[in-house]
Order: sequence, then structure tokens, then C-alpha cells
Amino acid sequence: MEKSSFGAILRTDCRILILGSLPGDASLNAGHYYAHPRNAFWLIMSQLLQIGLNTLPFAQRYDILQDHRIGLWDVVAQAKRQGSLDAAIQQATLNPIMQRCASLSDLQLIAFNGQTAAKLGKRQVPEYIQQAVLPSSSPAHTLAIDSKTGYWLQVLRPYLTN
Repeated sequence: MEKSSFGAILRTDCRILILGSLPGDASLNAGHYYAHPRNAFWLIMSQLLQIGLNTLPFAQRYDILQDHRIGLWDVVAQAKRQGSLDAAIQQATLNPIMQRCASLSDLQLIAFNGQTAAKLGKRQVPEYIQQAVLPSSSPAHTLAIDSKTGYWLQVLRPYLTN
């Protein structure tokens, strides 16, 4: 089944760009990034920003991320995939990450949400931008939430601005 990612959620003053692979079916059905109720993304971002993002409407979540100069996007623009697992992605067409990075003069960090995003996207990132591979926030990645959160916070905190 052909699936497409969402548009980028970011402003031109973005300092951190978090790149996922391709939204899962729950997110695609809801029309929002990280909409699966067991995906840890919004809980982790809530800890990072000390705001209860997971209780807010998605539009408000996106606004708050952008106010903190954090952007969201996916490495994959379109692909064939049965179900939601990254391992099932086939015939992927990638988003133009390098071109987008070139238009973001304040961008300091590309943070890949999981190994698949990193594997597909690393070559798309200009060398002058720092890169980090974060443990996937997906419920399919079985690392304990405290471990995921700790790693994400350690990596992302130095790039936050007030």
C-alpha cells in the first residue's frame, strides 16, 4: 500500500530538526505526527520542554515545538508499506532534506528518530550540521521509556534556547 508522509512542521529559525522515517498507520489515520497513543514522542517532548504536550491539541503541540525552535519532518516522502513497521518500507522516495537544510541558517542538529530514519537520511544531511541517532519513540522499539527519555534529553537539551 502506498503511503505518504506529512509536510514539514518547522519555522525558518529552527535549530533542531527531528526526522522520523514514515508515519505509522495510526498517525496517518489521525493526520498528525506521532499520534499513536503508545508512541513515546510527545511524552519525551513534554519532559524536555517541561510542558504537558500530550494533553494539548496537535496544532498547539506543533506551535510549542516551533516556539522552542524544534521542527518535525520525515526522511521518507512516499513508500510502499504494509502495516506500520519500518522494516516493511519498500520503494522509498526521500524528502529533499539537503535542500531544506540549506534554507535553515540556524539549524544545528538533525536528530533521527530511530535507526531506519538515520539509515535512509544520513547521506542527505550536509556535513556542517550535527547529527544524532535517537532510540525510536515507536512502541515497536522495546527500550524502556525512561531509557529512551534519558537519551533524548541528553542529546537535545544542549540545543534548546530560551
